[in-house]
Amino acid sequence: MKEKTYTTLDFVLLAALFVFGIVFALPTFYGEDPAIQILSQESNKDSLLNQASNLLKQAEIPYQSSRIDNQTVKIVFNSVEEQLTAKQLLDKSFDKDTIVALNAAEKTPKWLTAVGAEPMKLGLDLKGGVHFLLKVDVPSAINNRLNNQFKSLIMELDQAGTNYQVIQKPEDHRFIIEFAQSDAWKNLQKSINRLLPELKYESKSSTLVSFETDPRAVEQTTDYTLDQTIQILNNRINELGVAEAVIQRQGSHNISVDLPGIQDTAKAKELLGSNASLRFQMVDTQNEPTYGIPNTSIIQYLNTPVLIKDEVILSGESITYASAQLQDMKPSVHIRLGGGGENIFFKRTSQNVNQPMATIFIEKKPKEMEVDGELIKQWVLKEEIINIATINEPLAHSFQITGLRSMEYAEKLAQLLRSGSLATPFEIVEETTIGPSLGRANINKGIQSLMIGSALVVVFMLAYYRLFGLVANIALVLNIFLIIALLSMLKATLTLAGIAGIVLTVGMAVDANVLINERIREELRRGLSPLASINAGYDRAFSTIVDANITTLIVAGILFLLGSGTVKGFAVTLIIGVLASMVTAIFVTRILIYLIYVKAYGTKTPKTLSIGV
Repeated sequence: MKEKTYTTLDFVLLAALFVFGIVFALPTFYGEDPAIQILSQESNKDSLLNQASNLLKQAEIPYQSSRIDNQTVKIVFNSVEEQLTAKQLLDKSFDKDTIVALNAAEKTPKWLTAVGAEPMKLGLDLKGGVHFLLKVDVPSAINNRLNNQFKSLIMELDQAGTNYQVIQKPEDHRFIIEFAQSDAWKNLQKSINRLLPELKYESKSSTLVSFETDPRAVEQTTDYTLDQTIQILNNRINELGVAEAVIQRQGSHNISVDLPGIQDTAKAKELLGSNASLRFQMVDTQNEPTYGIPNTSIIQYLNTPVLIKDEVILSGESITYASAQLQDMKPSVHIRLGGGGENIFFKRTSQNVNQPMATIFIEKKPKEMEVDGELIKQWVLKEEIINIATINEPLAHSFQITGLRSMEYAEKLAQLLRSGSLATPFEIVEETTIGPSLGRANINKGIQSLMIGSALVVVFMLAYYRLFGLVANIALVLNIFLIIALLSMLKATLTLAGIAGIVLTVGMAVDANVLINERIREELRRGLSPLASINAGYDRAFSTIVDANITTLIVAGILFLLGSGTVKGFAVTLIIGVLASMVTAIFVTRILIYLIYVKAYGTKTPKTLSIGV
């Protein structure tokens, strides 16, 4: 059998694997120090830092360092106990608008961060924090979309002077309108199709028309609502500087939210924000604000009733960016659109130049009510006008909200608009809090299990396969470093299930070397020379190792695609571990054996192999 040879490129690649694995895994081993992050709307962060430092000194709570990091105050402590004591003190000392969150400070040296090496993110079960499962009211989003289409259609019919009668209001994705003349609807079809393309219709008779939302649009609305809610929650958390939050879709109507380092569920709910959204509607200036006027409603603004037209000419999800500015030395908010609905907005504002437009803040909260002796949950709606501004010109893809009472108010409004308004409310159906002490205990147990498992494998391989066992152990250590390095680079979140995946991979990694070593022993017993036995052992075990690992990858892939949360985390770790073990067991160990038995011997041929019994 032809002897396997290696080029300089192979040795460079081997060295690169070791360097990559060690460099990108090292930050994880440096660990983190417990810290506290203080989030506040106060612009003077230095004053906030001094206030917090003085409070800790007065209470004789020691800390390592304090600094301003990304517009938030961060204080680093020596132990979790000091961190928790400090949090309790600062929670009591600061007002309710200041959020004191548990956090961590990385101890990674600057030379590692300079090359892009970062520690692995830890899940809630390892770091501590708050987990929420949110149930999104998707049917409400679908009904809202149909209601908006209904109101826009009614407005078009009124402006065209069409005689009609609403037979069925929006219900079960449908509404029905009867026209006085048979040709009335035909004359409006082209303009309605252009204005409301997702509204499908079916003529029941020459005058009776049934309107409904396209089923594909309903499915798109469901996906969009969940994706948009995830994006909005991400934006809100990012605006407040909370790091390493994990927000992902779970099932058809649910969203999972993990907030590492947060322990106070009330504060966590405040971070997520209320079920709030924004919409823009015209103010009716031609009638007195009294109840009973068709297609209008009354909302209070600065303790004064204001008559608002029902049609929503723009909703908050259409806004893609907002920034607070000074316009003629007066606070204002500049807005850019791009989320849809610009056509109707341009048309309505063109028709209402020099007329007042209201920006309305809507909040929905679930409330238990007793109906027929049973407790049911219903959404309670709260509407508040936060601004009324005059339209100076037709508005399309960008405009300004003026007449705001202060620059601070403008900045808060811009932040809300920038982070986005929820397309539909959500309800928290599950919440779990994991303390940092429990998280640290889980880390210790996970590391302990990995160390014990690895140590037993190392001892067995050394005792049973001697030098070949030592080579397998070197590959095993490299395998663990590669797994950690790849998880860090992919910014994957490590959980207890992930640690279980690494422990499982340790056993699977040496399994390939066991197959190779046993093959080499068989070839030696058949009378082949040591070098021929090495080549034959690796070559004949190769297909078996690949087949076994491919079947494992298939199962892990199915777990990743169909699983969620910890199951998906386990699958990711297992996939990376299997791929890394194939590289280390087949490529790395063979080069090391080649260096020992070929390069070291030079022109001489080894008589025996140190491969055990």
